[in-house]
Amino acid sequence: MAPVKLAVVGAGLIGRRHAEHVAREPGTALCAIVDPSEVGRDLAERLGTRWHRSFADLLAAGRPEGVIVATPNQLHVAHGLEAIEAGIPAIVEKPLADDLAGAARLVAAAERAGVPLLTGHHRRYNPMVAKAKEIVDSGRLGRVLALHGQFWLMKPDDYFEAAWRREEGAGPILLNLIHDVDLFRYLCGEVVSVQALSGNAVRGHAAEETAAILLRFASGAIATVTVSDTIVAPWSWELTTGENPAYPQQDQSCYQIGGTHGSLTIPQLEIWSNRDRRSWWEPLLRERVPFVPEDPLARQIRHFCDVIRHGAAPIASGREGLATLAVIDAVRRAARSGETVFPSAAPAGAA
Repeated sequence: MAPVKLAVVGAGLIGRRHAEHVAREPGTALCAIVDPSEVGRDLAERLGTRWHRSFADLLAAGRPEGVIVATPNQLHVAHGLEAIEAGIPAIVEKPLADDLAGAARLVAAAERAGVPLLTGHHRRYNPMVAKAKEIVDSGRLGRVLALHGQFWLMKPDDYFEAAWRREEGAGPILLNLIHDVDLFRYLCGEVVSVQALSGNAVRGHAAEETAAILLRFASGAIATVTVSDTIVAPWSWELTTGENPAYPQQDQSCYQIGGTHGSLTIPQLEIWSNRDRRSWWEPLLRERVPFVPEDPLARQIRHFCDVIRHGAAPIASGREGLATLAVIDAVRRAARSGETVFPSAAPAGAA
C-alpha cells in the first residue's frame, strides 16, 4: 500500500518534531510543510518536501490525506477549520484552541462534516500509559479512590524572554497541566468538579507560576495536582519519563494512583499491594510491570494513518481534547474565583 500523504502546518518546535517523524515513518510520506516563514521553507528544504505559505496554496498544489496542525494556539481553530472544510482529517495540537468556545466550534464542525479530528495529546500513545490504563481497567488496584500528580520544575529566566510567555494564559495550567489532566481523564474517567488556587509570587508575571488543584471524578475518586515552573525539583512527567531526551531523566515518580487493593506509581509502573490481608500492619509487596518503550509521537502518527485509511476510532479525538480543555478552563476559573467550578464542554452559543 502506498504511504499515507501527510502535511504539517506550522514549523515551530513541535511542528518540526512532527515533520521529522512523518519523514522517517515507512508508512507515511511528508508531502508538504505549510508555514509563511523562512523557517518553514528551510525545514521543507531540509526534509526534501514542498513548502507552501498557506493552506490554500497546499490544496492548489495537491491534496494531502491528512494534516497535522502545529501552529500557535490562537490559530488552531482557523487552521483546523480549513482542513475540515476541505474534508481532510486532522490532528490539531493541544490545546485545541486558546478558549473553550473556539474548541467547541471546531469539534462541532468536524462532527457535522464527518471528518476525523484528533487532538495532539500524544502522551496517550506512550506504551507505559497504555499499560497503566490496562492495570487500572483490570481492577488490580481495586476501586480507585485517589490520584496525585506533580509538575515541579524550573523554567530558566531566558524561557521568559518571549513576551507571550509572561502573559495570562501562558502559565503552567494551560501549557503543562493540560497534559496531566488529559492522562488522569484517560485513566480514571470524567472530572465533575474543580477547586484551585494559583499564585505568581516570585516572577510577578501575569501568567501564574504555581497552582494547586483539587479534582473530583464521576467515579467518586479525588485527585490532587500541584504545578509550578519555579521549583527546582525532579517530580514532573518531563523529568521522570524519559519521553523527550532533551530533559535529564530522574529516577522518581510524577503520579500515584491509589485504590482499595493497591497503588500504582507512574512512570515506574510499580504496583504496591498486600499479599493476603489488607492492613497497614502487613508487609507491602512491590511489583514492577514491564513494558516496551516507544516514541509516542511516532505511535500517534501510525494511529492517525489507521484512522485515515481504515476508519479506526481515534484514541485522542477532538471531543476528548474538548473535554480536557473544559477541565483546564474550570481550573482557571476556580483559581480566579476561589469557588468550586463544574466543567462543561459545551459553552452556550458554541455550536
